[in-house]
Amino acid sequence: MLNVLAIIPARGGSKGLPRKNVLPLAGRPLIAHTIGHALNSRRVTRTVVSTDDAEIELVSRAAGAEVVHRPPALATDTSPSEGAVSHVLDALCESEGYLPDLVVFLQATSPLREAGDIDGAIHVLLREEADSVLSVCASHDFLWTNDGRGARPLNYDPARRPRRQEMQPQFRENGSIYVFRTVGYQKHRCRLFGKVGLFVQTARHGMQVDTETDFAFIESFAHVPLLAA
Repeated sequence: MLNVLAIIPARGGSKGLPRKNVLPLAGRPLIAHTIGHALNSRRVTRTVVSTDDAEIELVSRAAGAEVVHRPPALATDTSPSEGAVSHVLDALCESEGYLPDLVVFLQATSPLREAGDIDGAIHVLLREEADSVLSVCASHDFLWTNDGRGARPLNYDPARRPRRQEMQPQFRENGSIYVFRTVGYQKHRCRLFGKVGLFVQTARHGMQVDTETDFAFIESFAHVPLLAA
């Protein structure tokens, strides 16, 4: 059986939506939804929250997660999330000699994902013999860019506009789930490396909370059951 560690980074100093990790959404603190996803996964064997904040620690422990204290230097506005991942792995290895086979890196800002999404992402990594996997949402959007010399299309020819259903799908990274092999991560110190696989989520499951508007919108979705396909 694989040893799979879920790491959930959650610092206290969020700016776009202050204290968002502990704000109540659908009756539970935001971070508790992600902790629940990890605990209910059939593949995850251990769940750890990395935080610098005392309230987030209390909420996380109450929701059933372990907590690793993150140093303030790794919890600034500009600190990359990889710093939190590396710190958790190093701390657990030093204190327990613990090294998981896989790491599942979960953003606390994805409250509508499901435990099955986590299992699905791990399945993609194993099935494709990938080194790392990220969750994405499929897109059939017509994309443009503006490089200062005028706008130009990125993925279609306006003179031969295709029907959306005929377009080859592209994929938007949604930040919900990352899975990677621990040994490879320790070498690259990056969540995506080697052979990369994609786990495609529904648009609903991939929604992110970054602003007050996002929070209100997602809370309205949280109370609405999925329609049968």
